[in-house]
Amino acid sequence: RRAAGLMFNLLDTPGHEDFSEDTYRTLTAADAAIMVLDAAKGIEPQTLKLFEVCRLRDIPIITFINKMDREAQDPLELLDEVSSKLALDPVPLYWPAGSGNRFRGMIDLRGEQFIPYAKKSSNDDEGHPEPVSLKANSLAQFMSEQEQAEAEEGAELILGASKPFEVKSFLEGHMTPVFFGSALRHFGVDQLLQGIGDFAPPPHPAKVDKAGEPSEIAPGDSEVSGFVFKVQANMDPNHRDRIAFFRLTSGKFARGMKLKSQGTGKQISVNAPIMFFASDRELAEEAFAGDVIGIPNHGVLRVGDSLSETGTLRFAGLPNFAPEILRRVRVKDPLKAKHLKKALEGLAEEGVTQLFRPEIGSDFIVGAVGQLQFEVMADRLGGEYALDVVFEASPFAEARWLAGAPADVEDFASKHRSAMATDIDNQTVFLAKSAWEIGYVAERYPKVQFLRTRERG
Repeated sequence: RRAAGLMFNLLDTPGHEDFSEDTYRTLTAADAAIMVLDAAKGIEPQTLKLFEVCRLRDIPIITFINKMDREAQDPLELLDEVSSKLALDPVPLYWPAGSGNRFRGMIDLRGEQFIPYAKKSSNDDEGHPEPVSLKANSLAQFMSEQEQAEAEEGAELILGASKPFEVKSFLEGHMTPVFFGSALRHFGVDQLLQGIGDFAPPPHPAKVDKAGEPSEIAPGDSEVSGFVFKVQANMDPNHRDRIAFFRLTSGKFARGMKLKSQGTGKQISVNAPIMFFASDRELAEEAFAGDVIGIPNHGVLRVGDSLSETGTLRFAGLPNFAPEILRRVRVKDPLKAKHLKKALEGLAEEGVTQLFRPEIGSDFIVGAVGQLQFEVMADRLGGEYALDVVFEASPFAEARWLAGAPADVEDFASKHRSAMATDIDNQTVFLAKSAWEIGYVAERYPKVQFLRTRERG
């Protein structure tokens, strides 16, 4: 999206029903995040997890409270929830007049204007009425005197109660500007985009290991570099393609360039890079720091890979989170067991689900942060690999990566061999029957760390 000479790369992530680890990883490629809250539901459980990633990565957050044209919670309660649950200072830049059938628009708290809302269908391209001064007589055609008094009283109250907005505090992750609207009705979106242009940071320098030494690379540096934050197979049913989504961190990329993987040292000729806009795709002749391009490949690139012209730069790995649901997976045709292993490894490398191989037994344990990931997995195993699988209850409920001195980790593993496994990167994992068991063994083995997150790459 271009506005006032600026270009925004907007990375959309799935909603709460379609939540997956992809949602986490997409955040690692962003310079700022837009937290979209349902005005009726407020902060949902997965929002807290995404916020944790933003905190880990120092990603500033802009808040958009959506669906104001439906019945909503009191906006003051929503702001209080943001403040108490996320430890962020919410600063509204607009204030809504009503909600649901009584939604009339919003007050611009900085410009003393009222932005009217016109109820219309989502297919109606006609815009909403032009903003009017709060002192204009024409305000009466949009709100009754009582509605106007209520909106102005709310605006005065919030101006007195909230801190003044400071860009520095926002960029440091302490403050979030708050916008209201209805995305479906195209209301409040222009104000949000204006806010992104005014406040969101440009691509920033990134910390890297350069030939094993800590360093930093800036967007304006000449060397082209970046990292893979997502891999998607078979995006186009007509072509069994595999696309690595690559976030450029520095340099000017040109089609046909050769990039090296820091992990393997392999050189890749990027001859057909792709730019995406929703389902549309086009060849990218050039790209700059902050851009995301798709690199077609045949399994060479994995999530977390660092690419650069010299192959000496390594970016911080992408986070893997301990799964919330564990299932045992079995193929109905026993003759296809080897085929299942290869398919599960391929999907795990893409990040569709996590894969754990227990040290004892031949079962595969797959983990996910949401139920939908298993449905996606079953559909892809059937459609792409012709495997009819069933997911069964797992004897394990929790997974943790182990860290510590090798001797301490091995001592623990030797005494819990039936609960030990490895992940797709051959990292040691402890599979527990309950959260209580993790607390119990953590107390008994204080020299061993039981980690909920692990960097991949």
